[in-house]
Amino acid sequence: MSDGAQFQQVSPVRLYQRIVEQIEQAITRGDLKPGQRLPSERELVTQFGASRPTVREALRVLESNGLIRSRPGDPNGPEILPFSSAGLTKEMTRLVQFDNVSMAELISFRMILDGSASMLAARLRSEEELSAMERTIAVMSDAIEAGYDEFSKADVAFHEAVAVASRNSLIEVCNQVVRGAVLSLISDKVAHAHNRKALMRESLQHHQEVLEAIRARDGVAAARISRRKLLDYYAGYVPESEQGPLLALVDDEEA
Repeated sequence: MSDGAQFQQVSPVRLYQRIVEQIEQAITRGDLKPGQRLPSERELVTQFGASRPTVREALRVLESNGLIRSRPGDPNGPEILPFSSAGLTKEMTRLVQFDNVSMAELISFRMILDGSASMLAARLRSEEELSAMERTIAVMSDAIEAGYDEFSKADVAFHEAVAVASRNSLIEVCNQVVRGAVLSLISDKVAHAHNRKALMRESLQHHQEVLEAIRARDGVAAARISRRKLLDYYAGYVPESEQGPLLALVDDEEA
């Protein structure tokens, strides 16, 4: 018997998974683009040589993954959807909820992403992008009296504007996903906190300080302020015994 490669038993693959793989690959290659339609269910049955229940299960999985959309009664085939980070946000939130990723890890990752986005935005932003950030800050200020929902929308818009100015689409997507996961876990606590207006005013001040550093094109300061303010804002949601990774991201700055 050879002492070379060792193999493992193979697992059977269900037919619907093969259909899912083929459609995903076609989307990845660009053969199927957002807005285009898949063939009708009947045509898919013929093309894949599979049963109708198998094709329907594949379409159900693709829709669940946010790749297609089927409308009841629509005579056309399912529509190919543009990329959305909603699915990634959902999965990351689930990871935290099931204790595979701690809140401390999630927040420290956000500190890394937000700091990098702020640094790049300070160095690369255009005047138009700076104006977009300023507008979101003004909306945040007005929204303090309107309520947390409006304030949160403006908060998200500010971070999206900073991420766009970073000129890095991966930072855009990852920042959106991580921010969404964090907010989904704590937003209810903030919205119903007895001191929510004070929290919103504190958050507004933090955003204004980041904006000033970006306006001054001081990338180092923008990153430092961004990380420190996120730590100040979220530390209360992380047990003190787990705050080491968060503190490590700002310790060098204060040395």
